[in-house]
Amino acid sequence: MATTAEAVNVLGEALEVCGTDPETGFYRDGCCNTGPDDLAAHVVCAVVTDEFLEFSSARGNDLSTPRPEFGFPGLKEGDSWCLCASRWQEAFEAGCAPRVKLRATQRSALKYSRLQDLKRHSVDLS
Repeated sequence: MATTAEAVNVLGEALEVCGTDPETGFYRDGCCNTGPDDLAAHVVCAVVTDEFLEFSSARGNDLSTPRPEFGFPGLKEGDSWCLCASRWQEAFEAGCAPRVKLRATQRSALKYSRLQDLKRHSVDLS
């Protein structure tokens, strides 16, 4: 894994694992790490919902359908997945953003979204 971004979350702490079932992350290491090859910035750790999956599919990115040729099992509601930061922001603006695991969301997500918006969708802050 050749990441260049520091493994720090949006809270300034060590980046935690997002999900391993299915294995997520641009590097399929379970974390929302990023690097020079990750042009879409897969840095927001989201807990996907059916509403978001429908939204994403309507935008041309079907995340529900398994693609075994790419080792992709397809997502279902409740799965944790490293989303492209711009897609999460687009869903937020459309009113259907999924919940976020802040401790597993890489800090470069703040280039796309405000921390207060991410916090309002947090599953790991009380």
